[in-house]
Amino acid sequence: MQETTLGVAIITKNAAARLAECLQAVAFADQIVVIDGGSTDGTAGIARAHGARVIEQTDWPGFGPQKNRAVDALSTSWILSIDADEIVSPELASAIRAAMTTPTAEVYAVDRLSSFCGHWIHHSGWYPDWIPRLFKRGAARFSDDLVHERLVFDTPAQRLDGKLMHYSYEDFEGVLRKLDAYSTAGAQQRHAAGQRGSFGKALGRGTWAFVRTYLLRRGFLDGRAGFMIAVFNAETVYYRFLKLARLGEKARR
Repeated sequence: MQETTLGVAIITKNAAARLAECLQAVAFADQIVVIDGGSTDGTAGIARAHGARVIEQTDWPGFGPQKNRAVDALSTSWILSIDADEIVSPELASAIRAAMTTPTAEVYAVDRLSSFCGHWIHHSGWYPDWIPRLFKRGAARFSDDLVHERLVFDTPAQRLDGKLMHYSYEDFEGVLRKLDAYSTAGAQQRHAAGQRGSFGKALGRGTWAFVRTYLLRRGFLDGRAGFMIAVFNAETVYYRFLKLARLGEKARR
């Protein structure tokens, strides 16, 4: 029988802030691979100091393909894919070990709890947030999406106990950086798929994003942070479709 082993797949770029804590929480893994996209903040050194194998891959292909590179670099029977700003709780670590020892599925989902500028978010469409992250080798792969990649698999995913603590937006400056990056990547992905944008579409979709987040998904229950998330979502969508319109104009010239 094949030995049961666990590999952790992580992609990074300038992720020094939480990386040490992230790696310490998965120290029980047999292998850890970090695919680094050209960090300049000491990320690679932190990863190596915690026993990770670091592979430099600076030709950014998108989140999905980059995560598949990390998966392919592992040789373990089970794979856990996490981000550098995600911390596996002790309860989740125990659940992962138990699931691999006596598996009842090939893919498992974890319960992710995210923070926004220091506030844990329990509404706003952010929670509950069950995401498949643990899988048997060969049972799943990430989509080739440039952004908002997803794990693709055929069998049902089972849920694990414990929390994956996600420090997604540490400060307001990080919010603005991600707003720009996500809106640009989203526009490029939609343009490649043949979609078109306009000012009217940007305004309408952005307004709807705010209403959906703040009212329908009860973001108001998250207080000030919920309002900020609703505005962030609205602006991300608004600029995504403005940038999409811009790409369309350039293509027609």
